[in-house]
Amino acid sequence: MTTKPTHSRAGLLLLVAVGTIAGLAYFSGHEERPAESTENGGGAVIQPGGPSADVLPGKHQPAVALFGYKPHPQETRKFLQSLPQANLRQAAPQLFAAHGPPQDAFLYRALYKAHRDKFGADWQVGRQGIGDCVSWGWAHACDIHLAVMYCQGDSADWRPVATESIYGGSRVEARGVSRGGYSDGSYGGAAAKWVRDYGLIFRQEYASVDLSSYSSRRAKDWGNYGNGGQEDDGRLDREAEKSPVRTVALVKTFDEAAAAIQSGYPVPVCSGQGFRSRRDDDGFCDPSGSWSHCMCFIGVRRDRPGLLCLNSWGPTWVTGPKWPDDMPDGSFWVDEATVNRMLRQNDSFSVSGYDGFPFRQLDHAAWVHRAQQDEPIFALAL
Repeated sequence: MTTKPTHSRAGLLLLVAVGTIAGLAYFSGHEERPAESTENGGGAVIQPGGPSADVLPGKHQPAVALFGYKPHPQETRKFLQSLPQANLRQAAPQLFAAHGPPQDAFLYRALYKAHRDKFGADWQVGRQGIGDCVSWGWAHACDIHLAVMYCQGDSADWRPVATESIYGGSRVEARGVSRGGYSDGSYGGAAAKWVRDYGLIFRQEYASVDLSSYSSRRAKDWGNYGNGGQEDDGRLDREAEKSPVRTVALVKTFDEAAAAIQSGYPVPVCSGQGFRSRRDDDGFCDPSGSWSHCMCFIGVRRDRPGLLCLNSWGPTWVTGPKWPDDMPDGSFWVDEATVNRMLRQNDSFSVSGYDGFPFRQLDHAAWVHRAQQDEPIFALAL
């Protein structure tokens, strides 16, 4: 009988061991992680994960709560076909007419003023608790556009928008289904359809529910049952219809987004583009990796062409210099080439509370809050 050499047997065992380890690593990376009792500010039990070190270095944040953009190109195209003028250049040629030299625009300053007038306190960016980023990007856009309308005297009051309503409505009513399921996520076309065909629900107390503060548990529930939850029976849908976003239009390029923002129309942006979590000396974040995510473009600058992007991961996920000094915590500038790449996803829209997108000459300096009467206004030096 012939005996196999010892080193061959050892080599075989080594291959088996390596294969086993590789297999375990693969399945552990692809299996759903067991739930742990880690709660976010909304009280929902969410699963901890492993975001890349660059996304939130040294900070606790569940990976499941970071993203939530699930593109549905066919349904977005179907929605666009239902619009009389789907693209911004068709819907608003007046935004692209000559109006003098291009200027910087900082729409967040209208939000600062409206929030202070309403609540007597400074606005601060919130943090999503599940994969409901699409509702946050769209709520930021609506909050800021409504603040612009308020500051322009076109609205007597300003109220922040409830993200849970956009999330549930975009997953159920806007899609014509009875259940959205419990897996997180939505897409821009569904949010656009919801706010246009139904409308907005605000951060306030209603007869059936108190929406004064964000709840990720509620967002999860409404993501399955729709706006208002299981027992609502359409009551909040009827409330939403009192406050529709009158016009939405697809934004496909940097120039289109810049023109929209210049006149007070923010752009919730859905894309797969990721970024580093450190701003450079000019306030820009370098593109890096992939995020299936929705954020919101809320500002324009011309010295180094870019758009200001507001995220929904709280105020501290990104660090580094700001420009201007009052730009929101949790925001960063995105260069023109990267903006164009993000918008090629064809799932980003401008939003308007008017019929169409009238051109508006905005006075951003008038929106800046001064702590003391003789304090210089930074915006006047821009």
